[in-house]
Amino acid sequence: MTRDGERLDVEGAADASVMEAIRDAGVDDLRAMCGGCCSCATCHVYVEAGRENLPPPGPDEDDLLDSSAWRTDQSRLSCQLAMRDIGPGCRIRIAPED
Repeated sequence: MTRDGERLDVEGAADASVMEAIRDAGVDDLRAMCGGCCSCATCHVYVEAGRENLPPPGPDEDDLLDSSAWRTDQSRLSCQLAMRDIGPGCRIRIAPED
């Protein structure tokens, strides 16, 4: 889901990151400035449903999320989520920009 609430069904290869799938779908809300290197937090998303299938955030992701004023218990960096881990019913919303 985009920041303005538009719902999109996004698909991607199993080995792609959620960030890549969102970017390849033409969604401009997700800046992803580092290109998926886990060195910024501009691909911050909220996993609103389906979090139980995801691996926990690693220490680098956790540190970067701490830098966001918008962090919640649903926060993840989309560059660190693999499409293969996204199950049916997973719902992701792009977080507000810091």
